[in-house]
Amino acid sequence: MNLTISGHHLEVTPALRGYVTNKLERISRHFDQVVDIKVLLTVDNLKEKDLRQKAECNVHVKGRDLFAESVHADLYAAVDELADKLDRQVLRHKDKTQDHHHDTVKRLM
Repeated sequence: MNLTISGHHLEVTPALRGYVTNKLERISRHFDQVVDIKVLLTVDNLKEKDLRQKAECNVHVKGRDLFAESVHADLYAAVDELADKLDRQVLRHKDKTQDHHHDTVKRLM
């Protein structure tokens, strides 16, 4: 699994990199066919303080590309929400692929 973490208008510190890595390990635990993960952390220069921190992620798994983004006032909270969204998408993709293969085996019997 290749993990790329980049920042736009912010420096990705080792603590932030470790936090993102720990949160996204959950995806690889649920589905072992994850090929590539690209994370983009952004700080927007908006006048209002709410929803300035944004986390985006592209996940390439076997057979599909998944995308999620999260916007929050705190970057760590945005990463938490992003990890939850990606986890749901990966589990849904895993269930669809397993159900599909289960039906073909069931028909052969």
